[in-house]
Amino acid sequence: MEQGSKLTPADDKAGACAMDDNAILSRSPLLRAMGADLMRSIVQSRPARRYARGESIFQQGDPAESFFVVIEGWVKLYRERENGDQVVVTIFAAGESFAEAAMFLGGRYPASAEAVSPARVARIDGSALRREIIAQPQLAFDMLAAASQHLKKLVLQIEQLKTQSAPQRIAEFFLDQITTASGAAVIALPYEKALIANRLGMKPESFSRALSKLSEVGVTVYRDTIRVKDVAHLASFCERSPKPDPI
Repeated sequence: MEQGSKLTPADDKAGACAMDDNAILSRSPLLRAMGADLMRSIVQSRPARRYARGESIFQQGDPAESFFVVIEGWVKLYRERENGDQVVVTIFAAGESFAEAAMFLGGRYPASAEAVSPARVARIDGSALRREIIAQPQLAFDMLAAASQHLKKLVLQIEQLKTQSAPQRIAEFFLDQITTASGAAVIALPYEKALIANRLGMKPESFSRALSKLSEVGVTVYRDTIRVKDVAHLASFCERSPKPDPI
Protein backbone atom coordinates (compact mmCIF):
# COMPACT_ATOMS: atom_id res chain seq x y z
CA MET A 1 0.00 0.00 0.00
CA GLU A 2 1.38 3.45 -0.94
CA GLN A 3 2.53 5.82 1.78
CA GLY A 4 -0.26 8.00 3.01
CA SER A 5 -3.02 5.70 1.77
CA LYS A 6 -5.73 4.67 4.23
CA LEU A 7 -7.60 1.47 4.79
CA THR A 8 -11.15 1.64 3.54
CA PRO A 9 -14.08 -0.13 5.22
CA ALA A 10 -13.89 -2.66 2.38
CA ASP A 11 -10.22 -3.31 3.20
CA ASP A 12 -11.10 -3.83 6.87
CA LYS A 13 -13.88 -6.23 5.92
CA ALA A 14 -11.61 -8.18 3.58
CA GLY A 15 -8.95 -8.45 6.30
CA ALA A 16 -11.47 -9.66 8.87
CA CYS A 17 -12.84 -12.18 6.35
CA ALA A 18 -9.33 -13.51 5.68
CA MET A 19 -8.68 -13.96 9.41
CA ASP A 20 -12.01 -15.76 9.82
CA ASP A 21 -11.17 -17.98 6.85
CA ASN A 22 -7.81 -18.90 8.35
CA ALA A 23 -9.50 -19.89 11.61
CA ILE A 24 -11.90 -22.16 9.72
CA LEU A 25 -9.17 -23.60 7.48
CA SER A 26 -7.05 -24.46 10.51
CA ARG A 27 -9.79 -26.85 11.68
CA SER A 28 -8.63 -29.19 8.91
CA PRO A 29 -5.97 -31.47 10.45
CA LEU A 30 -3.90 -31.50 7.24
CA LEU A 31 -3.84 -27.73 6.91
CA ARG A 32 -3.16 -27.25 10.60
CA ALA A 33 -0.17 -29.59 10.29
CA MET A 34 1.35 -27.25 7.69
CA GLY A 35 1.70 -24.40 10.15
CA ALA A 36 0.07 -20.99 9.83
CA ASP A 37 2.57 -19.41 7.41
CA LEU A 38 2.63 -22.25 4.89
CA MET A 39 -1.14 -22.68 5.12
CA ARG A 40 -1.72 -19.03 4.28
CA SER A 41 0.83 -19.15 1.45
CA ILE A 42 -0.73 -22.17 -0.24
CA VAL A 43 -4.34 -21.13 0.29
CA GLN A 44 -3.88 -17.51 -0.79
CA SER A 45 -2.29 -18.58 -4.07
CA ARG A 46 -5.78 -19.62 -5.16
CA PRO A 47 -8.65 -17.71 -3.46
CA ALA A 48 -11.69 -19.64 -2.25
CA ARG A 49 -14.51 -19.96 -4.77
CA ARG A 50 -18.21 -19.50 -4.20
CA TYR A 51 -20.60 -22.22 -5.37
CA ALA A 52 -24.34 -22.02 -5.79
CA ARG A 53 -26.54 -24.77 -4.38
CA GLY A 54 -26.39 -27.72 -6.78
CA GLU A 55 -23.20 -26.54 -8.48
CA SER A 56 -20.53 -29.15 -9.20
CA ILE A 57 -17.08 -28.85 -7.62
CA PHE A 58 -15.61 -31.80 -9.47
CA GLN A 59 -16.91 -34.87 -11.27
CA GLN A 60 -16.18 -38.54 -10.74
CA GLY A 61 -13.33 -39.35 -13.15
CA ASP A 62 -11.81 -35.84 -13.23
CA PRO A 63 -8.02 -35.67 -12.71
CA ALA A 64 -7.31 -35.56 -8.95
CA GLU A 65 -5.09 -32.49 -8.91
CA SER A 66 -6.26 -30.83 -5.68
CA PHE A 67 -8.01 -31.32 -2.39
CA PHE A 68 -10.60 -29.00 -0.89
CA VAL A 69 -11.68 -27.40 2.38
CA VAL A 70 -15.20 -26.10 3.05
CA ILE A 71 -15.16 -22.55 4.43
CA GLU A 72 -18.91 -21.87 4.31
CA GLY A 73 -21.90 -24.07 3.58
CA TRP A 74 -22.17 -27.80 2.93
CA VAL A 75 -20.79 -30.12 0.25
CA LYS A 76 -21.83 -33.66 -0.59
CA LEU A 77 -19.60 -36.39 -1.98
CA TYR A 78 -21.46 -38.93 -4.10
CA ARG A 79 -21.02 -41.70 -6.66
CA GLU A 80 -23.07 -42.41 -9.75
CA ARG A 81 -24.45 -45.90 -10.28
CA GLU A 82 -24.73 -47.41 -13.73
CA ASN A 83 -28.51 -46.86 -13.65
CA GLY A 84 -27.97 -43.14 -12.99
CA ASP A 85 -28.86 -43.20 -9.28
CA GLN A 86 -26.72 -41.22 -6.85
CA VAL A 87 -25.25 -42.75 -3.73
CA VAL A 88 -24.25 -40.07 -1.21
CA VAL A 89 -20.96 -41.03 0.44
CA THR A 90 -20.90 -38.25 3.02
CA ILE A 91 -21.53 -34.55 3.61
CA PHE A 92 -18.88 -32.03 4.62
CA ALA A 93 -19.31 -28.91 6.75
CA ALA A 94 -17.19 -25.80 7.32
CA GLY A 95 -13.64 -26.69 8.37
CA GLU A 96 -13.77 -30.17 6.86
CA SER A 97 -11.52 -31.22 3.99
CA PHE A 98 -12.08 -33.79 1.28
CA ALA A 99 -10.39 -35.52 -1.69
CA GLU A 100 -6.97 -35.59 0.05
CA ALA A 101 -6.39 -39.31 -0.57
CA ALA A 102 -7.31 -39.02 -4.25
CA MET A 103 -4.91 -36.10 -4.67
CA PHE A 104 -1.98 -37.84 -2.97
CA LEU A 105 -2.58 -41.08 -4.86
CA GLY A 106 -2.92 -39.27 -8.18
CA GLY A 107 -5.15 -40.59 -10.90
CA ARG A 108 -8.78 -39.50 -10.87
CA TYR A 109 -11.47 -38.64 -8.34
CA PRO A 110 -13.45 -41.78 -7.45
CA ALA A 111 -16.57 -39.73 -6.65
CA SER A 112 -18.20 -36.38 -7.44
CA ALA A 113 -18.56 -33.33 -5.18
CA GLU A 114 -21.43 -30.84 -5.23
CA ALA A 115 -22.55 -27.92 -3.07
CA VAL A 116 -25.83 -28.76 -1.31
CA SER A 117 -26.19 -25.19 -0.05
CA PRO A 118 -24.57 -21.91 -1.09
CA ALA A 119 -20.93 -22.63 -0.25
CA ARG A 120 -17.42 -21.24 -0.35
CA VAL A 121 -14.64 -23.77 -0.85
CA ALA A 122 -10.84 -23.43 -0.81
CA ARG A 123 -8.89 -25.50 -3.32
CA ILE A 124 -5.43 -26.72 -2.30
CA ASP A 125 -3.18 -27.29 -5.30
CA GLY A 126 -1.54 -30.71 -5.17
CA SER A 127 1.55 -29.71 -7.15
CA ALA A 128 2.33 -26.81 -4.81
CA LEU A 129 1.86 -29.02 -1.77
CA ARG A 130 4.14 -31.74 -3.16
CA ARG A 131 6.89 -29.16 -3.79
CA GLU A 132 6.66 -28.04 -0.17
CA ILE A 133 6.84 -31.64 1.07
CA ILE A 134 9.97 -32.28 -1.01
CA ALA A 135 11.54 -29.11 0.38
CA GLN A 136 10.45 -29.89 3.95
CA PRO A 137 10.33 -33.68 4.48
CA GLN A 138 9.21 -33.22 8.10
CA LEU A 139 5.98 -31.81 6.70
CA ALA A 140 5.10 -35.27 5.35
CA PHE A 141 5.38 -36.79 8.85
CA ASP A 142 3.33 -33.97 10.39
CA MET A 143 0.60 -34.43 7.78
CA LEU A 144 0.64 -38.20 8.24
CA ALA A 145 0.10 -37.74 11.98
CA ALA A 146 -2.75 -35.33 11.24
CA ALA A 147 -4.31 -37.82 8.83
CA SER A 148 -4.15 -40.48 11.55
CA GLN A 149 -6.08 -38.21 13.91
CA HIS A 150 -8.64 -37.60 11.19
CA LEU A 151 -9.00 -41.36 10.69
CA LYS A 152 -9.54 -41.78 14.43
CA LYS A 153 -12.38 -39.25 14.25
CA LEU A 154 -13.97 -41.17 11.38
CA VAL A 155 -13.76 -44.41 13.36
CA LEU A 156 -15.53 -42.71 16.28
CA GLN A 157 -18.26 -41.55 13.90
CA ILE A 158 -18.74 -45.11 12.65
CA GLU A 159 -18.89 -46.31 16.26
CA GLN A 160 -21.54 -43.69 16.95
CA LEU A 161 -23.64 -44.95 14.04
CA LYS A 162 -23.49 -48.48 15.42
CA THR A 163 -24.11 -47.73 19.11
CA GLN A 164 -26.60 -44.85 19.14
CA SER A 165 -30.28 -45.10 18.35
CA ALA A 166 -31.69 -43.21 15.37
CA PRO A 167 -33.20 -40.44 17.57
CA GLN A 168 -29.84 -40.03 19.36
CA ARG A 169 -27.99 -39.66 16.05
CA ILE A 170 -30.42 -36.97 14.92
CA ALA A 171 -30.12 -35.21 18.28
CA GLU A 172 -26.30 -35.26 17.96
CA PHE A 173 -26.62 -33.68 14.52
CA PHE A 174 -28.81 -30.90 15.93
CA LEU A 175 -26.42 -30.31 18.84
CA ASP A 176 -23.54 -29.85 16.39
CA GLN A 177 -25.46 -26.90 14.89
CA ILE A 178 -26.03 -25.25 18.29
CA THR A 179 -23.46 -22.93 19.90
CA THR A 180 -24.94 -22.74 23.40
CA ALA A 181 -24.77 -25.36 26.16
CA SER A 182 -28.04 -24.66 27.95
CA GLY A 183 -31.42 -23.09 27.57
CA ALA A 184 -33.57 -23.05 24.47
CA ALA A 185 -32.28 -22.92 20.89
CA VAL A 186 -33.65 -22.58 17.38
CA ILE A 187 -31.82 -23.84 14.30
CA ALA A 188 -32.56 -24.19 10.61
CA LEU A 189 -31.82 -27.46 8.86
CA PRO A 190 -28.73 -26.80 6.71
CA TYR A 191 -29.90 -28.97 3.79
CA GLU A 192 -32.61 -31.43 2.76
CA LYS A 193 -33.89 -33.98 5.27
CA ALA A 194 -33.16 -36.81 2.81
CA LEU A 195 -29.47 -35.85 2.77
CA ILE A 196 -29.38 -35.56 6.57
CA ALA A 197 -30.87 -39.05 6.80
CA ASN A 198 -28.21 -40.33 4.40
CA ARG A 199 -25.44 -38.67 6.40
CA LEU A 200 -26.74 -40.33 9.56
CA GLY A 201 -27.01 -43.76 7.98
CA MET A 202 -30.77 -44.13 7.81
CA LYS A 203 -33.56 -44.15 5.26
CA PRO A 204 -35.83 -41.08 4.91
CA GLU A 205 -38.84 -42.90 6.42
CA SER A 206 -36.73 -44.04 9.39
CA PHE A 207 -35.47 -40.49 9.80
CA SER A 208 -39.03 -39.13 9.94
CA ARG A 209 -40.08 -41.66 12.58
CA ALA A 210 -37.00 -41.00 14.69
CA LEU A 211 -37.45 -37.24 14.37
CA SER A 212 -41.00 -37.45 15.69
CA LYS A 213 -39.75 -39.35 18.77
CA LEU A 214 -37.55 -36.39 19.72
CA SER A 215 -40.67 -34.51 20.79
CA GLU A 216 -40.38 -36.55 24.00
CA VAL A 217 -37.14 -34.70 24.83
CA GLY A 218 -38.36 -31.22 23.93
CA VAL A 219 -37.62 -31.02 20.19
CA THR A 220 -40.29 -29.59 17.91
CA VAL A 221 -40.11 -29.39 14.13
CA TYR A 222 -41.84 -26.93 11.81
CA ARG A 223 -40.80 -27.49 8.21
CA ASP A 224 -37.04 -26.77 8.21
CA THR A 225 -36.96 -25.09 11.63
CA ILE A 226 -35.96 -27.02 14.76
CA ARG A 227 -36.76 -25.77 18.26
CA VAL A 228 -34.94 -27.29 21.22
CA LYS A 229 -36.54 -26.62 24.59
CA ASP A 230 -33.45 -27.46 26.67
CA VAL A 231 -30.04 -28.00 25.03
CA ALA A 232 -28.52 -29.58 28.16
CA HIS A 233 -31.39 -32.06 28.38
CA LEU A 234 -30.92 -33.00 24.72
CA ALA A 235 -27.19 -33.50 25.29
CA SER A 236 -28.01 -35.75 28.25
CA PHE A 237 -30.32 -37.76 26.02
CA CYS A 238 -27.34 -38.30 23.69
CA GLU A 239 -25.20 -39.30 26.69
CA ARG A 240 -22.55 -36.67 26.05
CA SER A 241 -21.34 -33.61 27.93
CA PRO A 242 -22.76 -30.35 26.60
CA LYS A 243 -20.42 -27.91 24.87
CA PRO A 244 -19.36 -24.92 27.00
CA ASP A 245 -20.88 -21.57 26.22
CA PRO A 246 -18.58 -19.45 24.01
CA ILE A 247 -16.63 -16.82 25.96
